[in-house]
Amino acid sequence: MTEQRELTHAYGDQTLTHVIVHDETGRKLPTVLMIPTVMGVQPLELGFAEKLVALGYHVVVADLFGRRFTPGIDKEAAFAAMGALRADRAALRDRLLAVLEEVRKREHVDTGRIAVIGYCFGGQCALDVARSGADVAGVASFHGLFDPPGLPPQPIKAKVAAYHGWDDPMVPPEAVVALGQELTQGSADWQIHAYGHVGHGFTNPRAHEIGIEGVFYHEAAARRSWTSLVNFLGEVLG
Repeated sequence: MTEQRELTHAYGDQTLTHVIVHDETGRKLPTVLMIPTVMGVQPLELGFAEKLVALGYHVVVADLFGRRFTPGIDKEAAFAAMGALRADRAALRDRLLAVLEEVRKREHVDTGRIAVIGYCFGGQCALDVARSGADVAGVASFHGLFDPPGLPPQPIKAKVAAYHGWDDPMVPPEAVVALGQELTQGSADWQIHAYGHVGHGFTNPRAHEIGIEGVFYHEAAARRSWTSLVNFLGEVLG
């Protein structure tokens, strides 16, 4: 059995409402901070969190926007909110690190064993945590955006994994090569998994509903990337 409950976090003039997913035992466990897509906290990410709890992890699903969006209704509002955060990557980094510190405060978190994973926009955010030099064990990005933040580079402490659809219209092949070069220059232990004939959003069975060409679910890539994540987390949090 798992327990879900809210973790409220005052940040600036907003209240961020994260979701804790735990096994109800009260044990201190290795922890995954999960950063959702542009649509924020949704049943999809909570379902992924449930699967991670079953593997023995404590999970916090992050709210970066201070509100919940309804798919199919709040698309424009969600993209506007994402655009505002992406417009100032330094401020976004500060927000991400504040969320990370809020997670570290929890008594059920093994602070020496924290990983950050993210999806789409959340994948970019996970990479930005690694780029900050934050002391986390690992970072994983699923169909994330790869563009660098334009901030002074820091040595990367986290091991990094990126799961990428080769036909992602938002992240062309040259951006994949650039990320590899960036991570190498940051002295990171990194790996990039690219899946052929796969677009953006491949872990989400409802990805096509957003109505953007090149955004679609891909069962094999979703399965393969999840298996790789399980192995990656076992390595970095084991």
